[in-house]
This record gives sequence, structure tokens and C-alpha cells, in this order.
Amino acid sequence: MDSRLRQAQLRRLNNVRFKTTMHNCVAFKVMQSRGWTEVFDTDYDWDIFWADVHSLGVESNFDHSKLQDHQKLNHFPRHVELTRKDLMVKNLKRARKALEKEGRGYEYDFFPQTYVLPLEHGLFVEEFRRNPGITWIMKPCGRAQGRGIFLLDRLSQVSGWRKDREDKEKPEVYVVSRYLERPLLVGGKKFDLRIYALVVSFMPLKVYLHRGGFCRFSSGRYSLDKDNMKNLYMHLTNVAIQKKGENFEQTTGMKWPIRNLKLYLMTKFGPAAAHSLFGNIQTVVLRSLLAVQRVITQDKHCFELYGYDVLIDEDLKPWLIEVNASPSLVTDTPADHKLKFDMVDDALTLVDVEGKLEGSLPASYGGFDLVWDGSGPVPVHPSLPSMLGTDIPEGRKNRRLPKPAAP
Repeated sequence: MDSRLRQAQLRRLNNVRFKTTMHNCVAFKVMQSRGWTEVFDTDYDWDIFWADVHSLGVESNFDHSKLQDHQKLNHFPRHVELTRKDLMVKNLKRARKALEKEGRGYEYDFFPQTYVLPLEHGLFVEEFRRNPGITWIMKPCGRAQGRGIFLLDRLSQVSGWRKDREDKEKPEVYVVSRYLERPLLVGGKKFDLRIYALVVSFMPLKVYLHRGGFCRFSSGRYSLDKDNMKNLYMHLTNVAIQKKGENFEQTTGMKWPIRNLKLYLMTKFGPAAAHSLFGNIQTVVLRSLLAVQRVITQDKHCFELYGYDVLIDEDLKPWLIEVNASPSLVTDTPADHKLKFDMVDDALTLVDVEGKLEGSLPASYGGFDLVWDGSGPVPVHPSLPSMLGTDIPEGRKNRRLPKPAAP
């Protein structure tokens, strides 16, 4: 290695400089705990920049060409191709259509029938009239945490929504999806999963899947009764929504570790069914990333920690609901803090700001397992299709890779 590069690497090992716009999340605490130094009032003089999506967006004037080889960013250019609801659907539909020519379109049947409004309003109306009585769910593409979401089963509800927005110079874009009416319930309550995938490269595609994650529960018992369509505490699992309800449980945050869910499913449906389900969830993650691989701009400086929202139906089929570029790293319970702190800590080791790995990625580290490495899937276990929902050995969580010796 060139001596100047070696000296630069050793400097980073001893004094990594980080910049962040997200001081209220666990990532800030993790970087501090690693002994890294925060820098302020600088555009590009840092080793890693943990930023919110807006700080690196099109309107931010951030210039990737000014970055040095060692610098790292936590978002890829054009990550919205996966994390914006309408663009995700567009890319998944395109991938499915391409595979239909080979008779393999079924490989992308893991997202509900969806239309983008107002662009596909006419198509949606045709479908609605072909299947009257079906419940749909409307979601704004530019908002998060459950804001602006509502259920509908009458065209008049869409007409009223559309009329309210026709006077706007730039109407807000929504997606309307067929509502998954028969979710798997636990204790009579609806839930979805939040799981985490770390992408360290798109070209070639290299993906780690975290073993942990959690279920997010609604506080109200689920019912298909049309009179309950406006009851968001029953139909939505977003913590930001549930916190406002009188039945919200502060001690658990309405969350349940994925490991607990897997044990419950193994008891109720048998180990084979549970293992198959978690393998299928991993497949959903990988196929979604393959669908956007060629439209997300590869940049060697970038990595992405995605938060996947997945719903399981009563037939144990996983459905992709959405993907988050900035999944919440704010914690509200001790268990939540431990999961997210350890996960971000492990992710930063794999991102290798300090240069300890020297380009060689481990098959697993902490809670992360390499599930796709360039050309295809990586076998993670002799008998399990996925390590998702399995234990994270305590001895590996805080393991540190050795520092290279001085030249």
C-alpha cells in the first residue's frame, strides 16, 4: 500500500471525523461511542456523513464529485427509486413485466395491486368498477409515519379527494393499493414487520440482512366491519399513529421482537412453515433490490440501511408494504435501544470507515449476514433458508476487528 494512503488510513483509525444532521437518533450516539469526532461548519471535510435524505437530495446541491476515496455517505443517489412509494411500485411492475416474458412474473407477486394518482386515476376507476366492494388504502407518496393515509370502499371518496386537490398548482401524488383484508393476527391484532437490510454496493449488488427487527402492533382488535374503516388504531401499525391512542402500551411501544414472532409461528404452524416464511421474506428483500439495481446510481462512497415494512397474511405469505431510506432510529424502550444501537454499530463496522477490512467483506458480523454477494444469493445456513429471526450471539455483537499494524 502507498505510504501516504497508509498514513491516511491510520489517521482515520485514530480519529474518524463524522458529520451528521440527525442528532436525535441512535446513530449519533453510536458514532460518539466509537470515539469518533464530530465536525461542524464544513461541507466536505469529514470521513463519514450520516445525513437525512433532504441533505443529500437533488435540491441540496451536494456534489458527489468532490468526495475523496475514503469518504462515506449513508444514502445512494436516486435511492428514491426504492423508497418513494410510487417509484417503488413502478420499478417492481417493470421487473415483473420483464419476467412475464419468461413465464416468471409470479416471482414479483409480493406487492398489492397499486395505482398512482392522479396519473393512473382512469385505470384505477376501471378496476374499482370491475370489483365493487373491495377496500383500498390511499397513501401520500411524500409523507411518512402514517400521515395522510385513509381507507376507502366508494368511488365518491376518491372523487372528493381529487376535487379537493384540483385547485392546487401541483397536486400531491398518492398511491392507492388494494387493502390486504386478511392479515395474520396475533391476539386478535394486526401487525407488520420492520426489518433491516444494509446495502454496501449496488454494482455489484452486495446485501446484508439483519437477524433482528420487530413486529409493530395495532392497539385495537382487528375487524373487517365497514363501520371501523376510519379507525386507524385498528388498521395502521405506525408507532407515530398508535402513540396517540388510549390503548398504547408505553412499556413495549407496541413492539415484539421478530425472534419471538418466529418462535410463536413455529409453535402454531410448525418449524417448516415458519422457516419457509422467513426465507420468503428474505427473497422479497432481495428481489426488490434487484428490481432497482440498474436505476439507483452506484457510488463507491455510499451505503444504505433500509427499513423494510412487510405484512404477513393469514396464508403466511409476505407482502412488501414499503421501504424506508431513513428508518426511525429513535428509541422508546430499552429493547428498542439495544436492537438499534447494536445494529448501527455493526453496520458501521461493515461500512468500514476505518479501513480495517481492506475490501474483504465477512460472511457475517454481529447481527448481519451477507445474503447477496455480487452474482447471486449466499447460503447462510446448512438447513435454514434465512437467519432472519434467529439469535444474535452475544459474543459477536461487540466484536471489533483488529487495527492494522503501523507501517
